[in-house]
Amino acid sequence: MAEEKVFFEDRGVKVTNSRFITYGKTHSLSGITAVSSQYISPSRKWPIILGVIGLALFAWKWFLALIVIALAVGWWMSQKTIYQVVLASSSGENDALSDKDQDFINKVVEALNDAIVFRG
Repeated sequence: MAEEKVFFEDRGVKVTNSRFITYGKTHSLSGITAVSSQYISPSRKWPIILGVIGLALFAWKWFLALIVIALAVGWWMSQKTIYQVVLASSSGENDALSDKDQDFINKVVEALNDAIVFRG
């Protein structure tokens, strides 16, 4: 049997010409028909509501209003977009890997595409 060629290996994720291993889960590349990435934006509804409450508090207590607005801004900034690797096969789509690092996800998608092309 031929040795596996490794296309990517980082942070517990490994892509070879026959397997895609993610944090203890193994996906066979033979059944994968397409690979893509997608993102999930965080809901900003509650930080906005908290900010509006903070603005309303300026009429009553300006110091409390500043604290509430600072909390709203901190909450907003702490929310991060989640990026995903999506594998398509004959049985449908599967979200195989999620991370907040877009560059990492893009490298995994590129390695998976290279591995699929390598397989022929």
